[in-house]
Formats: sequence, structure tokens, C-alpha cells
Amino acid sequence: MNELVELLVKSLVDKPDQVSVQAVEGDRSTVLELRVAPEDMGKVIGKQGRIARAIRTIVKAAASKEGKKVVVEIM
Repeated sequence: MNELVELLVKSLVDKPDQVSVQAVEGDRSTVLELRVAPEDMGKVIGKQGRIARAIRTIVKAAASKEGKKVVVEIM
């Protein structure tokens, strides 16, 4: 899942070298903490959160295919 989020986000931002994704395992789900450069934050979130919502939808679909629950947090 980390690689999927990293690939999606790196294609969106101006500074792909500052993109990092960390997985935090929980009891029921996995939280993916996405960090980008401050000036790229708007590109990842998008207008009214549309891009962030799309990223979360893609990750949720991929995770459900594997029988897992994954949450993406943009930090």
C-alpha cells in the first residue's frame, strides 16, 4: 500500500524527493501517514479535497481487495 500512495503522490507534486509514507499498524486498520513539502500540500489535497478523496478511494479499493482496512492521513 505504501508504494501505491507514494507512486500516486510523487506524480502530483513538484518535490517528489520530499514525499514519505509511513505505515502505522493498529488493531483493526493500518494508517498511512503521508508527508509532503509544505508548498505541495495544496496539490495533494486539491480543490475542496477532491484529490485527497480520490487517493483515499483508490487506497480503500486496493485494501479491500486484500481484505484490509487502510486509512490515509495527510500530514
